[in-house]
Amino acid sequence: MKKNESMKGVDGAAHAGRAGVLRAGMVLSLALLTGCATGPGANPRDPLEPFNRGVYRFNDAVDRAVIKPVATAYRDVLPSPVRTGVNNFFNNLQDAWSFVNNSLQLKGEAAGNSLVRFGVNTFLGFGGVLDIASEMQIERHTEDFGQTLGYWGVGAGPYLILPLLGPSTVRDTAALPVDAQGNLVSGVSDVPTRNSLTTLNLLDQRSRLLDASAMLDQVALDPYTFTRDAFLQRRQNDVYDGYPPDDNGSVPPTEENSAK
Repeated sequence: MKKNESMKGVDGAAHAGRAGVLRAGMVLSLALLTGCATGPGANPRDPLEPFNRGVYRFNDAVDRAVIKPVATAYRDVLPSPVRTGVNNFFNNLQDAWSFVNNSLQLKGEAAGNSLVRFGVNTFLGFGGVLDIASEMQIERHTEDFGQTLGYWGVGAGPYLILPLLGPSTVRDTAALPVDAQGNLVSGVSDVPTRNSLTTLNLLDQRSRLLDASAMLDQVALDPYTFTRDAFLQRRQNDVYDGYPPDDNGSVPPTEENSAK
């Protein structure tokens, strides 16, 4: 369940997604037009590996120099209950967008749960700071527009690393502008407040990945390959709700798809 780890600075934070999409789209178009591809032994899911590795090195350098130290300070300075409240708040906003995407995927029960979660946590959980819905055992079904496109048969396309935004695919990159519009923070009219909330969200996400990134540095012989394979597998599981098709293209039967 879903979705990206990098963050931008203060004033440009709210527009990082759009800028990253435009830059990546331009480079991707040039790469495809010029036949940019790796050799015969290349991973078929990653034909743009030379470009992706370059962006990966850039993102890693920015992360080590700026983002990781700030995220570490955020984790060390703020008490755990405060960080939990921040995470709950943004997860609650995501539940509202998940309701839309679950509805678009005709997942009635999941859509209902997302709507109830958003209502309960917003009105009883002080705007989502408290996760009352989880205490009530209302299941979370996180969905984004990239998953919705995948549900309706749009292929993931090549693996793609976006500047500052991190791992993605062509399908998920195309879905980013729609996801940005579905983010309730983007609807905040006051620009400083919107930028502050966006930065806080990205900072909170990065702080929760500190232990994972430290482990990755220790155990992975090639962090790029490990990150790519883990991301693609997770996204496939997200699209198929944990039941990806086998090598023959068959999807294991579940209660939901058996009823179709």
